[in-house]
Amino acid sequence: MSLDRKGERGVGGFAEETVPKLIVLPIKGSLAQTPEERKEGIGYLGFPTTHQAAFAMIDPSMRDQARAVFPFLQGANVAFLKDFFDHASHVTLPAGQFICMEGNSCAVLPLALTGQARVYKIAASGREITLYRIPSGESCILTASCIMSQRIFPAFAVAETDMEALAVPAHLLPVWFDQHAVWRTYAFDLLSRRLSSVIELVEEVAFHHMDARLAAYLADAASADGRVERTHEVVAADLGTSREVVSRLLKDFEQDHLVALSRGVIEVRDRARLEKKG
Repeated sequence: MSLDRKGERGVGGFAEETVPKLIVLPIKGSLAQTPEERKEGIGYLGFPTTHQAAFAMIDPSMRDQARAVFPFLQGANVAFLKDFFDHASHVTLPAGQFICMEGNSCAVLPLALTGQARVYKIAASGREITLYRIPSGESCILTASCIMSQRIFPAFAVAETDMEALAVPAHLLPVWFDQHAVWRTYAFDLLSRRLSSVIELVEEVAFHHMDARLAAYLADAASADGRVERTHEVVAADLGTSREVVSRLLKDFEQDHLVALSRGVIEVRDRARLEKKG
């Protein structure tokens, strides 16, 4: 498939005139196919031609890291751990790499070891809204749902930073769901937390004014020293609005001495007032 949609900004951070076409690439060591294909060292996973993902087997040190990052592995029995590490693959993704695109079938479930991914929708106008982020120690429940229901992926998922992940072949998810309580518990817990965050997003979009949403967003996103290192465009995508609206509201906030603006950075000057405004 290819993406021809154009809008106010490119898909996944690409310029709108260079939206990449999706092809099927043979990737050494990929687990997007069956264990038999894995033994041959070849798998297939759709990625844009502008990026590459590197797949590898999981070595012993990586197993220790995975147990530390994913608590469900700490409580798993020997049989599940063997099955998991025998079939999972270690994948490295550069920032900007698509993990899945709208309309794709999901061949693997990635579990984030390091870095962060973003899942988002794009309107016909090109405007984006962030559905949720996938930090280290979590996975994409939307991908898992599409695999279990055999439906296509209804959004875009992209590596927001350089990432490392464990890729689990799709055909094993329903098997593990039936056979291993630790996997079911992990999936249901992830679903519960992600559903809550999406419901909060719907409530914000439906019932809150944009200035209040922006104030709450900044108060939550600011670091301990009050810095939000995100561009106006990124903030707009997270809130599902335009960059112009965000820039205008930020200027109002600056005039009210709530924030100070500089290139690529929003400095929160009065977190308490922002929280109250939100």
